[in-house]
Amino acid sequence: MAAPFLRVALRRHLKLPITRRLPRPPRRHQSSGPSSGGKEPKTEDPIPVQNTVGPLPFWQRLGPLTRAGQAYARAQRRRPWATQVTSTLVIYFCADLSAQHMSGNSYDPKRTMRSLIIGGASSIPSYTWFMWLSRNFNYSSHLLSIAAKITVNQTFFTPVFNTYFFGAQALLSGDTLSETWERVKMTVPVSIANSLKLWPAVTAFSFTYVPLEYRSVFAGVVAVGWQTYLSFLNRQAELREDSQKMISAAAAEHEKHASVTTTHDVDCQKRRLPAYDNSP
Repeated sequence: MAAPFLRVALRRHLKLPITRRLPRPPRRHQSSGPSSGGKEPKTEDPIPVQNTVGPLPFWQRLGPLTRAGQAYARAQRRRPWATQVTSTLVIYFCADLSAQHMSGNSYDPKRTMRSLIIGGASSIPSYTWFMWLSRNFNYSSHLLSIAAKITVNQTFFTPVFNTYFFGAQALLSGDTLSETWERVKMTVPVSIANSLKLWPAVTAFSFTYVPLEYRSVFAGVVAVGWQTYLSFLNRQAELREDSQKMISAAAAEHEKHASVTTTHDVDCQKRRLPAYDNSP
């Protein structure tokens, strides 16, 4: 107790200045930006955080093509049937133009109209089929699901569609039922064999990587080339049929001419023979 009184007495006697303990200045933190209003904001060092946002898919980084695909997907969600019919008509129109250009002949608008009629009639059944295929055969194993979808599609859809395509082409061209059947027998086996080289891979890629709303666009791009091939194959069958008809017509004309010639020769020989006398 004596120490405080002694310090007070000494200060009064010696008149020493009273010093007070000043508060410590605040610690300045590092600032990541310029100061505002003459005062530096108190900021802490940023903590690095791993980026958890994955990169966009490839088809969403194509600029105008991506925007066109998104517009198509929105239209298909709103009006799926109308969008499917319109896109199918565009595909068949482009395919027919490509096939006619490859043939080297002059443009035939009747062929284009036949292709548009066939494509428009098959658009809704084809769309319904692939939507059904998307909802079914989904197993725990992805490989098993893809294999089942490819097998079902190649076993049922491909033969039926190819028969419809070539048969309708023949009927709309004016062929009879027997000629239509000959066209189908001539083209369908070849088209099915060649489809095994393309569509299983397209189907597997589509059901694995392409979202549902973009599958029609992806399949449509591939279908332009495929329909070009089908139109080209149908044209080759038409040319073979025309050649066979010309050969048959020439053979029939030759037989007719030979029959007339033979009859004429027989008549001439009869005129030269003397009359047979039955008198005794």
